[in-house]
Formats: sequence, C-alpha cells, structure tokens
Amino acid sequence: MSETLILEPTQPANACVIWLHGLGADRFDFQPVAQLLQQVLPSTRFVLPQAPVQAVTINGGYMMPSWYDILAMSPARAINRDQLDASAATVLALMDDENAKGIVDERIVLAGFSQGGAVVLHTAFVEQSRPLAGVMALSTYAPSFGEVLPLTTVQQAIPVLNLHGTQDGVVIREMGRAAYDRLQDAGVTAMWKEYPMEHAVIEDEIRDIATWLKGLLG
Repeated sequence: MSETLILEPTQPANACVIWLHGLGADRFDFQPVAQLLQQVLPSTRFVLPQAPVQAVTINGGYMMPSWYDILAMSPARAINRDQLDASAATVLALMDDENAKGIVDERIVLAGFSQGGAVVLHTAFVEQSRPLAGVMALSTYAPSFGEVLPLTTVQQAIPVLNLHGTQDGVVIREMGRAAYDRLQDAGVTAMWKEYPMEHAVIEDEIRDIATWLKGLLG
C-alpha cells in the first residue's frame, strides 16, 4: 500500500473516501475529482490506492494495473476470485489504517469505478460486514453477487449509489442494473441513476456524487 495516494483535507479529517480506479488506470485517475469534492467536503480524506500490475487474460495476458484477472467476457464475466479477495483485503487494510487514525467505519465511504467498483461491492457485501457510511458504485458490476445475496443487518444498512452510462460499451448498463437490483432485493437502500455517457465520468455525475457524499458525511 506504499503506492497509495492520500489527499488530506484542509480541515482536520473526520471522514474518509477510499476510491479504487478501473482496469488499466492508476491511483492518479480520480485525483482531480477528489480534489474538487474536497472543496465541498473540507474534512474528508481521500485515499486512492494503486492496483498491482498483473496479467489480464482477456487482453492477451498483457501486464497492466488490475484488481483481478478477467478470464472471459461471456456468457458471464469470469474472474480470478482469489485476486478479487486479495484486493478486498487491501481495502479492508486501508480501512484499518483509517480506524487507527481515528476515522470509524461509519465515517468511511468505499468508492470504485468499473473494476474498482466491483471490488468495493465485493468488500462491503460479500467479504466482510462492517458498518460503512456508504458505497459508491460507478460504471460497474458485481461479479461475486450470486442469485441470492444474503446480508447481515449491518450490510443492509449501508446506502449505495449506483451510477452508470446508458452508452457504456465496456460494462454494459444491464450489468450495472443487475447489481443494483440484487442489492434492492437484499434489502439495501440503493439509488440508481444513469447518464447519456460511455464508460466515463461526467460533470453532472460529479455534482450528484458531491450532493450524495455531502448528505452522508456533512
């Protein structure tokens, strides 16, 4: 975790957003967005970890930053579950670091874009049961959610913001919607919103993120 980018707020930190980038990107990918958000969240620390460089099967075995290997795209995306678990363990260790700095779980939001979003959904709703402030799932899907998603009452109380592009050709809208539907069915208070965009983040979406985070973290 030595490569983790930590953006300290202008005021003493009383909350934290741990934000995971997507496949092939790096920890600097969402730095400009995080800095914008800190203008309305002056007491929130942003933690931007770096995925390890490893082979990605669907990209011809090319080495790139990835939270887990994607073995096949269809009929359903096949992944390396051990690597997904390892990435979840990284997130949990970052949460422990924040706890040591005085930030309780209830003041931590897990956020992720694309593959990073799959990791935070897995961490919050499959791997562990911790009372998070919220989960932000951007242009992502949930490869580890089964047909039934058994949750604890602690997990059911975690609000989730699901945002997706209607023109996304990388993680199609239906995959993101399926994750949202599974959370809804499991009793989670999840919000769904879509935008006329591809596999990206746009200004309207950032404004909605700012409003949502402000409501959670003050």
